[in-house]
Amino acid sequence: MKNIKLLSIGILLLGGIACTDDLNTAPVYQSSLEQLLQQDPNAIVGVMSKLYGSFALSGTNGPSSSDINGDDAGESPFLRNIINLEEFTADGMKNRWGDDGLDQLTTTSNWDENNKFFRYLYNRVYYTVPQCNNLIGILERVDVENEEQILGEIRFLRSLAYFYMIDCFGKGVLLTEANNGQTTPAPQASRLELFNFVESELLDIESVLPATNGYGRANKSVARMLLAKLYLNAEVYSGTARYNDALTYAKKVIDEGGYSLDPNFVHMFSGDNNTSPEIIYPLIADALVSQSWGNTTYIVNGSVSTETMNITSYGCTEGWSGHRATKAWYGLFGNLGTSTDVRASLFWTTGHTYEMGDYKQWTNGYPSIKFRNTNYSTSAVPTQFSSTDFPLFRLADAYLMYAECVVRGATGGSMTQAVDYVNQIRARANASTITAGDLDLNFILDERGRELTMEGHRRTDLIRFGKFTGGSYLWPWKGNVQNGTAIPSTYNVFPIPVKALEANPNLTQNPGY
Repeated sequence: MKNIKLLSIGILLLGGIACTDDLNTAPVYQSSLEQLLQQDPNAIVGVMSKLYGSFALSGTNGPSSSDINGDDAGESPFLRNIINLEEFTADGMKNRWGDDGLDQLTTTSNWDENNKFFRYLYNRVYYTVPQCNNLIGILERVDVENEEQILGEIRFLRSLAYFYMIDCFGKGVLLTEANNGQTTPAPQASRLELFNFVESELLDIESVLPATNGYGRANKSVARMLLAKLYLNAEVYSGTARYNDALTYAKKVIDEGGYSLDPNFVHMFSGDNNTSPEIIYPLIADALVSQSWGNTTYIVNGSVSTETMNITSYGCTEGWSGHRATKAWYGLFGNLGTSTDVRASLFWTTGHTYEMGDYKQWTNGYPSIKFRNTNYSTSAVPTQFSSTDFPLFRLADAYLMYAECVVRGATGGSMTQAVDYVNQIRARANASTITAGDLDLNFILDERGRELTMEGHRRTDLIRFGKFTGGSYLWPWKGNVQNGTAIPSTYNVFPIPVKALEANPNLTQNPGY
């Protein structure tokens, strides 16, 4: 079993909050939490597990409970909505269900502030952030072992939540432990203000986080990966390119993290991927003790169907017939039947059409079988929930970030090394190697698609490369047209949810909505 045995303790201690819609106050917390930590400082590990779990689990009492009143327990978890907003809005993956706003995401059309899926992610950020602030405030009054490191981990989790606010919504409110107990609406914070806060937090905690930590907990490399991602997208987020800094921190992860490419690509997306040497930071799943409809259960079950597949081959007892890849993803491999690339084999083609003539038809497009609930190295019994951890950060991403920064002219790296890193990734996949003449931005974007699609990066990548909005790059059902059409630049950020606007008069809607 993975290192999550204390998760239920953390859930019981922090509990839920009545409503995150006000977004300007810290949550009401049980005074017994502070008393417990005074009596038993070792309980901090269980409390911390709740904060880590807030990125994948729905609530305090199992998969049908929600931390946030009014938000559906199955639909609203953080990771599920990272997939919804980062993958289904982009080119490579589409969902066919269309229920109450999901069509708007998968067709990048008719976005508005009433879509519940925008609210779900917004609410999850402002559930995790006040919980972090709450615990930081308590630790100002209670001594626990390794307190500096614990505070560093909490501040990382808060920064990770804010990263998604920066990336997805472009602005919000900036709440810290100084706001605990505040009852007046917080002022709106700009994208740059949020960027500067997250940057300063990550730089500050880099020195206090350990080089290694327990599985699924933040260490130096985890903070550095988030910094590298922040800097990689800095031109979008702040208006100023920071590719030199992105390269610096990607290089630190590569040179000092102790990670290595997993020799088996499929292993990283299997139920025993907790043994992978490549995964830098996972969001943990376990079919028995961390059940959720919103962790990788959503990805695995959503990508299989008894209509065309044997779902037990992928460790599933349920097939939800929801997610299929489009030719914008599998077309990157050329002819799937003759490609030697291992990644090209991870699509189910039997009974399905290459073209997605109707995104609501299960048999249109190829389901991705990249993620599965079977073990790579040992046998496993199919289960209702997934035990496959979600690799939020992994080494191949650091390699590709390094290569991109070099191509974009960053100093401190070399083209020779960049080509080598890309070729290590391609050799692992049994794909042909490249030369320096092949390594340009178009190739990097395509290679990121081949390697990282369905891992929560694609929309962000397309925006950074100037390919998401407008009409220079079209994909199936972009703009709700089968062959794609231009969409407005306002879609580079999502609308601020209407309930957030109603609750805090200091918030303003993003332009165009």
